[in-house]
Amino acid sequence: MLIARSAALFLVAALFEIGGAWLVWQGVREHRGWVWIGAGVIALGAYGFVATLQPDAEFGRILAAYGGIFVAGSIAWGAVADGYRPDRWDVAGALICLAGMAVIMYAPRGD
Repeated sequence: MLIARSAALFLVAALFEIGGAWLVWQGVREHRGWVWIGAGVIALGAYGFVATLQPDAEFGRILAAYGGIFVAGSIAWGAVADGYRPDRWDVAGALICLAGMAVIMYAPRGD
């Protein structure tokens, strides 16, 4: 159950962080304005809060593991929101990052 909760929190965090960064990008680079930028800043703040809800207490471990989610999620977001077409190397790299995330976060430890 802890792994399912942790994975769900990683997904919510990714939605807030990647979505927030995308909103800021749209506001600045695509000239959509301050409302988009403001919404992005709020979403980025929510990401920071969601990360604190992880069951593991180690900040460094959580942020390092989240990096794998961020990489894979960014490629997926680009494909869905912007029509980006990942190639096999993008997909392979994302899978490697997700495997690294799983090792960092969920490997059995003697703690």
